[in-house]
Amino acid sequence: MRRRHAPFTSYDENRRRRQQRRESTLAGRSGPLAKDRLRERPRGYSLVELMIVVAILSITAAIAVPSYQGMVYDAQVVSAIADIKQISNEITLFRLTNRRYPASLQDVGMDGKLDPWGRPYEYLLMTSEQGKHGFRKDKNLHPLNSDYDLYSCGRDGDSVPPLTARQSRDDIVRANNGGFVGLAINY
Repeated sequence: MRRRHAPFTSYDENRRRRQQRRESTLAGRSGPLAKDRLRERPRGYSLVELMIVVAILSITAAIAVPSYQGMVYDAQVVSAIADIKQISNEITLFRLTNRRYPASLQDVGMDGKLDPWGRPYEYLLMTSEQGKHGFRKDKNLHPLNSDYDLYSCGRDGDSVPPLTARQSRDDIVRANNGGFVGLAINY
């Protein structure tokens, strides 16, 4: 025989009926099992469950954060390379127009340009007194360029003329008279 329910019963009424059926089914039984079934389930999470979630989140963060920082650094290097190429193009245009290299980045309107780490780009003209002593050198201590040096001091903000020095490895340099623009460690 099929049991019929009222066609439009409320949720609370259906819930009350189900509870009554459970109680009538368990009325003849006794013991801990019957009492456990009558109790409602707890609505919170246990400490162990919360600790597992925290451990999973910590492991995920430990993997994701260094990867994210590496990608940010790579993006900063790419941005510095693009800036150096742009400044180099402006210097070339100035040289073609005026038949001389600019004395400073101010002459080409790039003196306010900052690298991705917030420091100005370094420009050294090889014919100037400053250029004779401060030009960048490769591992054989030969100058990187014959016209001018243009570089960023990189993430650490520290730089010395030879590229093999520890302070210069993260510099973004222009070398081979513009034939290479990139990280000093890759030159």
